[in-house]
Amino acid sequence: MHTLDLKLLKKAVSGDYAAIRRVTRMEALGEKTFPPTYEGGEYATEQRQVRNLNGAMEIVETVLLDSVQSQANRMEMALLRAYDAGRVKMPLLAVDFGGAGSEPILAEIGRLTALEAPHRMCDAIFRDALYQGQPFRTSGLGERLNAAKAANATVVFELCPTALIFGFWDSTGPRGGLGAKVQRALVSEIVGYQTTAEGKRPASRIDPLAIENNVEIYRKIGGGWTFDESQAEKNAKGEPGRLKPSEINHGNIVPSFRNKDKGLNHGGVTLAYAEQQTVLSLAALRRLRFPVAGKIQPEIDLAARTVLAALGLAAICLLDEDGYDLRSRCLLDGKPGTMTFVGRGEVQEFALDASAAAGLLEEAAAEAKAVDLPWPEAPLVLEPSPDLSRLVVESRKRAMTANAGA
Repeated sequence: MHTLDLKLLKKAVSGDYAAIRRVTRMEALGEKTFPPTYEGGEYATEQRQVRNLNGAMEIVETVLLDSVQSQANRMEMALLRAYDAGRVKMPLLAVDFGGAGSEPILAEIGRLTALEAPHRMCDAIFRDALYQGQPFRTSGLGERLNAAKAANATVVFELCPTALIFGFWDSTGPRGGLGAKVQRALVSEIVGYQTTAEGKRPASRIDPLAIENNVEIYRKIGGGWTFDESQAEKNAKGEPGRLKPSEINHGNIVPSFRNKDKGLNHGGVTLAYAEQQTVLSLAALRRLRFPVAGKIQPEIDLAARTVLAALGLAAICLLDEDGYDLRSRCLLDGKPGTMTFVGRGEVQEFALDASAAAGLLEEAAAEAKAVDLPWPEAPLVLEPSPDLSRLVVESRKRAMTANAGA
């Protein structure tokens, strides 16, 4: 099996193959596995058709363990950790909330990057930030971003190349819902196969203070609770707001299989195995154009697409290093599957790990810069506007006050 090099990657990106695919078989490290829950507290279950060990097709029960969106976020965080460690170099857009003399709440937030924001570089966080004292989307790169699209992706390549891999919709920009959309080129999900019916899970709490609901206390003005009736909040009738100790999280919870809404607690599932399916669409990358100085040139397009392919491969391999502890009681493990180029019914296997992928990205970026593609390695750091800072501070202070009074 060949180790992937830049020459082979460029040939694949130029049109030799449609995609890069990897399938990783995983096992759950625990008898039961807890999938994510969605609206209404449901697991995402469905039937899928798979090929069994005898080669015959059969229908089995499955459950989603990690969605496409969640896998993308995990890969972005893996890239960010590698960036901070100096293992990969790439453009990075950030807002620094922790400037000198900053409000403690803002200092706690510190730096927030496009790899962490839900809508990547198009997030409202960046729209409401300032670059050199001006609103970001009205000056410099931010203003150029307003005209970005698949056929004019150079500014995105310069500002937030991961958005061209994981997709974006510029719905917060000046064109609103008509803003540019670029599809995901890198898609991955993890599914559990041959699952059983959902299990049961008891919930309980034993209070070491043995506090009972036999004491009268009051909701305190300004938050918290008190024994002093004169300090109690009053209702519309002028009566003090009474509380039970259980309402302020004291006392026992009787062991039960049901939650406060009388529904069953989520009890996890058992499964035969899990599988991660990862596909990097080279066909999707070939739809992107990268004009430089107003001109589109095939060699420049190929150089940019090759960088993006290398960046996507780095994200896949770096996530392998982080592991797959998806949530409490959902730890998976497995030997990473073989990377394959797929196209026109043919496949070609190749070997790649995180260190090699980082080297491949560096090599591809050097070739891109040699043909005048912008690839800044220093982050572009914005500052929050005064209104955005105030919005964050006031919102969090009110939330803290409300929680204190709960």
